[in-house]
Amino acid sequence: MYSIAGVVFNQDRTEVLLIERRDVPVWTLPGGGLEPLERPEEAVLREIQEETGLTVSIARLVGSYAPINRLSRFTQVFECIPIGGALAISNETRGAKFFPLNQLPRLIPPPFREWIDDAVKNAPPVHKKIDSVTYSALALNLFSHPILVLRFLLARLGCPINTTGVDRVP
Repeated sequence: MYSIAGVVFNQDRTEVLLIERRDVPVWTLPGGGLEPLERPEEAVLREIQEETGLTVSIARLVGSYAPINRLSRFTQVFECIPIGGALAISNETRGAKFFPLNQLPRLIPPPFREWIDDAVKNAPPVHKKIDSVTYSALALNLFSHPILVLRFLLARLGCPINTTGVDRVP
């Protein structure tokens, strides 16, 4: 399976857009999987619009990231620029918000912080392995965040728990 993610900065590149997922209530970059015959560039534009309400254009490819195990997928990360729309939530998101780069939420699972850091560098595209998503890290997180890990595993198996809770957009 192939995935994409989008890094959307505010105009002066001091804040980044994150979404709070419904299935695993953590803050991540917007993104997801490709639909049949969809190109990664089309998928990132679609996913960002579906998950945040924003229309964006692609500024550049940040990098391509290869999995080292079955916990992650090959992912291309794109930096995108907002060009329209307004922040909104969807059936996949509980929240969408721009966060200052120096005040990111505590619950951002790997490798999202690494992808944000790579985008901040504004360097040519990187090609890396996703070595922060490991079985040992999953086991460690099982003790500190058992419910989140369980929800992550269920989502990976195709059985997401989409909570409705209190929906919010800043």
